[in-house]
Amino acid sequence: MTGELTLPDSLLTRQRRALLIGAAAAVLPWPQAHAGTQAEEPLIDSVRSALSAAVLDSAPPKPSFDTTDERLVYLRWLGAMSDRLKKKHTENLTRIDFLEAVWYESKRKGLEPSLVLGLIQVESGFRKYAISSAGARGYMQVMPFWARLIGDGDASRLFHMQTNLRFGCVILRHYLDIERGDLFMTLGRYNGSRGRAEYPNLVFGARKAWDYKGV
Repeated sequence: MTGELTLPDSLLTRQRRALLIGAAAAVLPWPQAHAGTQAEEPLIDSVRSALSAAVLDSAPPKPSFDTTDERLVYLRWLGAMSDRLKKKHTENLTRIDFLEAVWYESKRKGLEPSLVLGLIQVESGFRKYAISSAGARGYMQVMPFWARLIGDGDASRLFHMQTNLRFGCVILRHYLDIERGDLFMTLGRYNGSRGRAEYPNLVFGARKAWDYKGV
């Protein structure tokens, strides 16, 4: 026994893949997303502090439930959404990791997972490395200025799955609070098209594909 740490071939393969993808992100022209432009608005210190605390990075825990029935509903949701997402994410592990993170980040901010999935469908088409003409990044098309305002300033981290979902859900919740629960105006603000119907209607339409009745 040499004391040298060895990793399983599967883990090494995943690590090499992650390194290759990260390198490619820096040099390849990733397909652009057709997102709008969120406006950078001044934040008072208390709001900035609250939002900064909300995006602190930590791995999402496995969900816990008070009852067996609640756990079964979640597992059925996960299975149903996994089936619906197969065309976009063909690798099962990647698909499950993504959906677990969507569930966690949505529920954490009091948002419906179907809404967040609908928004992701419209914003990026479920492309992790999507970049809009305005520079918005990742699944939820987060503008880089948010990394400076409430993050650590490293906008490249917005391509990290959980970080992107965390920022996106925190921002969406922030806008929903500003708009006092008006989801139509919230979505317009998120997209930078506040007051116009096209974008909210697209998200509302996409959300229907991700609705789940728990049966």
